[in-house]
Amino acid sequence: MKLTPKGITRLKVLLHVAAVLPLLWLPWAFESGRFSADPIPELLQFLGDWALRLLLLTLCISPLAKKLKSGGLIKIRRLLGLWCFTYASLHLLVWLLLDLQLAWGQIGEELVKRGFITLGMVSWLALLLLAVTSTRGWQRRLGSRWQRLHNWVYLPALLIPIHFWWGVKSGWIEPVIYLVLSLSLLWWRRDKLSRWWRTRPKARNKKKAMNSEG
Repeated sequence: MKLTPKGITRLKVLLHVAAVLPLLWLPWAFESGRFSADPIPELLQFLGDWALRLLLLTLCISPLAKKLKSGGLIKIRRLLGLWCFTYASLHLLVWLLLDLQLAWGQIGEELVKRGFITLGMVSWLALLLLAVTSTRGWQRRLGSRWQRLHNWVYLPALLIPIHFWWGVKSGWIEPVIYLVLSLSLLWWRRDKLSRWWRTRPKARNKKKAMNSEG
Protein backbone atom coordinates (compact mmCIF):
# COMPACT_ATOMS: atom_id res chain seq x y z
CA MET A 1 0.00 0.00 0.00
CA LYS A 2 1.64 3.20 -1.24
CA LEU A 3 0.59 6.70 -0.32
CA THR A 4 1.03 9.33 -3.00
CA PRO A 5 2.14 12.85 -2.02
CA LYS A 6 -1.46 14.02 -2.56
CA GLY A 7 -2.73 11.16 -0.41
CA ILE A 8 -0.33 12.12 2.38
CA THR A 9 -1.46 15.76 2.17
CA ARG A 10 -5.13 14.74 2.36
CA LEU A 11 -4.40 12.46 5.32
CA LYS A 12 -2.57 15.27 7.12
CA VAL A 13 -5.48 17.66 6.56
CA LEU A 14 -7.91 15.03 7.84
CA LEU A 15 -5.80 14.43 10.96
CA HIS A 16 -5.48 18.17 11.66
CA VAL A 17 -9.27 18.51 11.46
CA ALA A 18 -9.82 15.45 13.68
CA ALA A 19 -7.31 16.75 16.25
CA VAL A 20 -8.80 20.23 16.47
CA LEU A 21 -12.45 19.10 16.69
CA PRO A 22 -12.33 18.25 20.44
CA LEU A 23 -11.11 21.80 21.14
CA LEU A 24 -13.92 23.27 19.02
CA TRP A 25 -16.38 21.08 20.93
CA LEU A 26 -15.40 22.56 24.30
CA PRO A 27 -17.20 25.96 24.03
CA TRP A 28 -20.41 24.21 22.99
CA ALA A 29 -20.00 21.68 25.82
CA PHE A 30 -19.65 24.44 28.42
CA GLU A 31 -22.58 26.37 26.96
CA SER A 32 -24.86 23.33 26.88
CA GLY A 33 -24.04 22.23 30.42
CA ARG A 34 -22.03 19.12 29.55
CA PHE A 35 -19.62 20.01 32.37
CA SER A 36 -20.51 20.17 36.05
CA ALA A 37 -20.46 23.22 38.33
CA ASP A 38 -16.79 22.46 39.03
CA PRO A 39 -15.51 21.78 35.50
CA ILE A 40 -11.76 21.93 36.15
CA PRO A 41 -11.22 18.24 37.01
CA GLU A 42 -13.35 17.22 34.02
CA LEU A 43 -11.47 19.59 31.73
CA LEU A 44 -8.15 18.24 32.98
CA GLN A 45 -9.24 14.69 32.26
CA PHE A 46 -10.66 15.62 28.85
CA LEU A 47 -7.39 17.22 27.70
CA GLY A 48 -5.26 14.51 29.30
CA ASP A 49 -7.31 11.78 27.62
CA TRP A 50 -6.75 13.32 24.20
CA ALA A 51 -3.03 13.76 24.82
CA LEU A 52 -2.79 10.07 25.72
CA ARG A 53 -4.90 8.94 22.76
CA LEU A 54 -2.73 10.89 20.35
CA LEU A 55 0.43 9.55 21.96
CA LEU A 56 -0.77 5.95 21.56
CA LEU A 57 -1.78 6.69 17.96
CA THR A 58 1.70 8.11 17.32
CA LEU A 59 3.24 4.88 18.60
CA CYS A 60 1.13 2.90 16.13
CA ILE A 61 2.54 4.63 13.06
CA SER A 62 5.92 2.91 12.68
CA PRO A 63 4.67 -0.68 13.10
CA LEU A 64 1.69 0.06 10.85
CA ALA A 65 3.93 1.54 8.17
CA LYS A 66 6.10 -1.57 8.34
CA LYS A 67 3.17 -3.99 8.29
CA LEU A 68 1.41 -2.21 5.43
CA LYS A 69 4.72 -1.57 3.62
CA SER A 70 3.83 2.10 3.38
CA GLY A 71 6.77 4.31 4.33
CA GLY A 72 4.67 7.39 3.59
CA LEU A 73 2.77 6.88 6.84
CA ILE A 74 5.91 7.93 8.73
CA LYS A 75 5.33 11.47 7.45
CA ILE A 76 2.26 11.87 9.67
CA ARG A 77 4.04 10.78 12.86
CA ARG A 78 5.41 14.25 13.67
CA LEU A 79 1.96 15.81 13.14
CA LEU A 80 0.39 13.44 15.67
CA GLY A 81 3.26 13.93 18.10
CA LEU A 82 2.88 17.71 18.00
CA TRP A 83 -0.86 17.49 18.58
CA CYS A 84 -0.18 15.16 21.52
CA PHE A 85 2.20 17.78 22.95
CA THR A 86 -0.44 20.50 22.35
CA TYR A 87 -3.07 18.65 24.37
CA ALA A 88 -0.56 17.76 27.08
CA SER A 89 0.45 21.44 27.32
CA LEU A 90 -3.20 22.57 27.55
CA HIS A 91 -3.69 19.96 30.29
CA LEU A 92 -0.71 21.43 32.16
CA LEU A 93 -1.90 25.03 31.64
CA VAL A 94 -5.36 24.25 33.02
CA TRP A 95 -3.71 22.77 36.11
CA LEU A 96 -1.38 25.75 36.55
CA LEU A 97 -3.76 28.59 35.67
CA LEU A 98 -7.23 27.39 36.64
CA ASP A 99 -6.69 24.74 39.29
CA LEU A 100 -3.76 26.19 41.27
CA GLN A 101 -4.00 29.76 39.88
CA LEU A 102 -0.22 30.10 39.57
CA ALA A 103 0.34 29.65 43.30
CA TRP A 104 3.98 28.68 42.81
CA GLY A 105 4.55 27.56 46.39
CA GLN A 106 1.62 25.17 46.15
CA ILE A 107 2.72 24.04 42.69
CA GLY A 108 6.17 23.15 43.99
CA GLU A 109 4.67 21.35 46.97
CA GLU A 110 2.32 19.35 44.73
CA LEU A 111 5.20 18.34 42.45
CA VAL A 112 7.23 17.06 45.38
CA LYS A 113 4.53 15.42 47.48
CA ARG A 114 2.17 13.94 44.88
CA GLY A 115 3.87 11.22 42.87
CA PHE A 116 1.40 11.15 40.00
CA ILE A 117 1.96 14.86 39.38
CA THR A 118 5.72 14.27 39.34
CA LEU A 119 5.21 11.57 36.70
CA GLY A 120 3.02 13.92 34.68
CA MET A 121 5.63 16.70 34.75
CA VAL A 122 8.45 14.32 33.78
CA SER A 123 6.29 13.11 30.88
CA TRP A 124 5.54 16.67 29.74
CA LEU A 125 9.23 17.61 29.83
CA ALA A 126 10.03 14.56 27.70
CA LEU A 127 7.31 15.53 25.22
CA LEU A 128 8.63 19.11 25.18
CA LEU A 129 12.12 17.90 24.29
CA LEU A 130 10.75 15.66 21.54
CA ALA A 131 8.56 18.46 20.12
CA VAL A 132 11.38 21.02 20.07
CA THR A 133 13.78 18.60 18.34
CA SER A 134 11.23 17.22 15.87
CA THR A 135 12.22 19.55 13.02
CA ARG A 136 14.45 18.63 10.08
CA GLY A 137 16.99 21.16 11.29
CA TRP A 138 17.41 19.28 14.56
CA GLN A 139 17.55 15.98 12.66
CA ARG A 140 20.52 17.33 10.71
CA ARG A 141 22.24 18.73 13.80
CA LEU A 142 21.87 15.55 15.86
CA GLY A 143 22.49 13.02 13.10
CA SER A 144 22.28 9.45 14.36
CA ARG A 145 21.68 10.70 17.90
CA TRP A 146 18.30 12.11 16.82
CA GLN A 147 16.65 8.69 16.60
CA ARG A 148 18.09 7.62 19.95
CA LEU A 149 16.71 10.81 21.49
CA HIS A 150 13.26 10.31 19.99
CA ASN A 151 13.10 6.75 21.21
CA TRP A 152 12.58 8.35 24.63
CA VAL A 153 8.93 8.62 23.58
CA TYR A 154 8.66 5.23 25.29
CA LEU A 155 9.09 6.96 28.66
CA PRO A 156 5.91 9.11 28.54
CA ALA A 157 4.13 6.21 26.83
CA LEU A 158 4.65 4.25 30.04
CA LEU A 159 4.43 7.07 32.60
CA ILE A 160 1.31 8.88 31.36
CA PRO A 161 -1.07 5.91 31.80
CA ILE A 162 0.40 5.39 35.29
CA HIS A 163 -0.07 9.14 35.96
CA PHE A 164 -3.72 8.77 34.92
CA TRP A 165 -4.30 5.61 36.97
CA TRP A 166 -2.62 7.03 40.06
CA GLY A 167 -4.45 10.34 39.84
CA VAL A 168 -8.06 9.25 39.47
CA LYS A 169 -10.17 9.38 42.62
CA SER A 170 -12.83 6.99 41.36
CA GLY A 171 -13.23 4.68 38.40
CA TRP A 172 -10.13 2.67 37.58
CA ILE A 173 -11.38 0.82 34.47
CA GLU A 174 -10.56 3.56 31.93
CA PRO A 175 -6.98 4.15 33.15
CA VAL A 176 -6.38 0.39 33.20
CA ILE A 177 -7.57 0.15 29.58
CA TYR A 178 -5.12 2.90 28.58
CA LEU A 179 -2.31 1.21 30.51
CA VAL A 180 -3.00 -2.14 28.82
CA LEU A 181 -3.09 -0.43 25.40
CA SER A 182 0.20 1.32 26.12
CA LEU A 183 1.91 -1.87 27.29
CA SER A 184 0.53 -3.70 24.25
CA LEU A 185 1.96 -1.07 21.91
CA LEU A 186 5.33 -1.22 23.67
CA TRP A 187 5.25 -5.01 23.32
CA TRP A 188 4.36 -4.61 19.64
CA ARG A 189 7.48 -2.45 19.25
CA ARG A 190 9.60 -4.66 21.51
CA ASP A 191 12.21 -5.38 18.81
CA LYS A 192 12.94 -1.70 18.29
CA LEU A 193 12.78 -1.04 22.03
CA SER A 194 15.28 -3.82 22.80
CA ARG A 195 17.66 -2.62 20.07
CA TRP A 196 17.53 0.91 21.49
CA TRP A 197 18.15 -0.39 25.01
CA ARG A 198 21.12 -2.50 23.89
CA THR A 199 22.76 0.44 22.11
CA ARG A 200 22.74 2.66 25.21
CA PRO A 201 25.66 0.94 27.03
CA LYS A 202 27.61 0.77 23.76
CA ALA A 203 27.21 4.50 23.29
CA ARG A 204 28.38 5.17 26.83
CA ASN A 205 31.38 2.84 26.47
CA LYS A 206 32.32 4.45 23.17
CA LYS A 207 32.23 7.89 24.79
CA LYS A 208 34.36 6.70 27.71
CA ALA A 209 36.91 5.20 25.32
CA MET A 210 37.15 8.46 23.37
CA ASN A 211 37.58 10.43 26.60
CA SER A 212 40.35 8.10 27.80
CA GLU A 213 42.18 8.39 24.48
CA GLY A 214 41.96 12.17 24.67
